[in-house]
Amino acid sequence: MGKLRDKMAADLEIAGYSIHTRRTYLRHVKRFAAHFVKSPAEMGRDEIRRFLLYYVRTDKPCAQTQRGMISALKFLYRTTLGRSEEVEWLRHPPTTVSLPDILSAEEVALLLQWVDSPKYRAVLAVTYGAGLRIAEACQLGVKDIDSTRMLIHVRHGKGGVDRYAMLSERLLQILRDYFRQVRPEGEWLFPGMGLKPICPGTVRHVVRHAATMAGIKKRVTPHILRHTFATHLLEAGADLRTIQRLLGHKHLDSTARYTQVTLERIARTRSPIDNLPEPPPRKKKAGSG
Repeated sequence: MGKLRDKMAADLEIAGYSIHTRRTYLRHVKRFAAHFVKSPAEMGRDEIRRFLLYYVRTDKPCAQTQRGMISALKFLYRTTLGRSEEVEWLRHPPTTVSLPDILSAEEVALLLQWVDSPKYRAVLAVTYGAGLRIAEACQLGVKDIDSTRMLIHVRHGKGGVDRYAMLSERLLQILRDYFRQVRPEGEWLFPGMGLKPICPGTVRHVVRHAATMAGIKKRVTPHILRHTFATHLLEAGADLRTIQRLLGHKHLDSTARYTQVTLERIARTRSPIDNLPEPPPRKKKAGSG
């Protein structure tokens, strides 16, 4: 399995998949191989069907996670093993679009207040303040903060595409305070173990703990901060095209999912009936009454 894993990892990198997606696909394939204690190269359609049936019944994954597993197996057999016929029958489960949990401005401030570590508070501030994916925020370099143009250079975002995100005055101040306190060494703005940046998984754990301590009942993840960034921009009057570019979406439909209309926006929207003019008093018809 070791050589096959290395080959698939190389194929994923060549295809331009993000680090997060590469790790996820490899983890899914490892799970598949471990189920049969056999290399996927020795298996085919029958084992794939049996494994997915077990996986769905036992793990009861959400549609998105199940789609990830199927995509990983499709890539393995189509690209790395060159046996497309083994997975041509696979179909992705339908996904249901639901409203994400959105934090209020007060909840975001409370969440950050309950993050004790200056480094993790800063990386979450970047996630919300610039609308970055957590992997993008973790992999920022010191040189990616352009205080002259007030921009953040996001390198190798989803799909390997670079882009620029906004750098607000308040976010810049938060980063400067963090830098003075921590004095991070090396190229990474948020260094982790060794020469690597901090791990997104650790940040997710920090967020869950801080949300619990803050008494926030909503499901809070770093990605929810990205949802919240987009929705708060929409409520402030930003147009979808601008938000699309800031989030790094290729298609506007993706942006629309992130910026679901909130209850506050609905409540503030005037009904067209409010604009109807007052009609003149009705005149009685001759001979009536």
